[in-house]
Amino acid sequence: MTGLIAAATSAADKRKAFRAGLGSGTLQRLPGAFNPLVAKLIQDIGFEGVYVSGAVVSADLALPDIGLTTLTEVAGRGRQIARVTDLPVLIDADTGFGEPMSAARTVTVLEDAGIAGCHLEDQVNPKRCGHLDGKAVVPADEMVRRIRAAASARRDPNFVICARTDARGIEGLDAAIDRAKAYVDAGADLVFTEALAEESEFEKFRAGIAVPLLANMTEFGKSELISATTLQDIGYNAVIYPVTTLRLAMYAAEAGLRQIAEEGTQAGLLDRMQHRSRLYELLDYERYNEFDSGIFNFRIEGSGS
Repeated sequence: MTGLIAAATSAADKRKAFRAGLGSGTLQRLPGAFNPLVAKLIQDIGFEGVYVSGAVVSADLALPDIGLTTLTEVAGRGRQIARVTDLPVLIDADTGFGEPMSAARTVTVLEDAGIAGCHLEDQVNPKRCGHLDGKAVVPADEMVRRIRAAASARRDPNFVICARTDARGIEGLDAAIDRAKAYVDAGADLVFTEALAEESEFEKFRAGIAVPLLANMTEFGKSELISATTLQDIGYNAVIYPVTTLRLAMYAAEAGLRQIAEEGTQAGLLDRMQHRSRLYELLDYERYNEFDSGIFNFRIEGSGS
């Protein structure tokens, strides 16, 4: 019953797959999963990876994305999600949850959780959502120490260290590119520039950086929503859709709850619900029953019983 209780693919193999995907020339698409079941759905539909957003972990706890979550909470959710999927999981590690030494510890904890990679950002701690105004970034040399510490702490060389810079909206695009180059020199394998405005900025960033790049296609933010095909043509290596599944789910939940409140029944919502049979299919319900029956019916030959 391989792959039933937990994913069959090891954390080491998922990390190798993520590395290979980033260098394949094919855009790696990583929708955000707000729980393990969504991660199973992402795999079932055929995406290349799963993303765990810090903003979504915060929202799931009914908290704003301002650095209130802890390493324990984020790593715990990451572990739950990585456990159930054969896809590599990239996780948002905010600013590393403290000083450079804390960033180093963060990497070891996330490795132990089965994560394939994390991104660390150059915002001042406590941070803000990357698509809000009023952000502040630390001096570049401080972020260099953060990245260097994180890179030196990893035990699996395939664990991906992604450097996120929020400098574009504060210091400008050229400064963000300069920062990204410094972060690469410090050990970053992947670069994520937050809140680029339009396609031409993505192109300019691609021209200025030699390592793989990650694009953030979040809704209702400062970035134009660019198709996966266009991002691949520009030369981007990965794209995240961090809050999409949560927004879809919350919109549907609110609309349904309002209808129940008004009409006193959910009868009119059935065609907008995932059917029990589809849920059981995602959960491998039948295989669990087979597994349980096999254990229950086990007997030792020649025992006389």
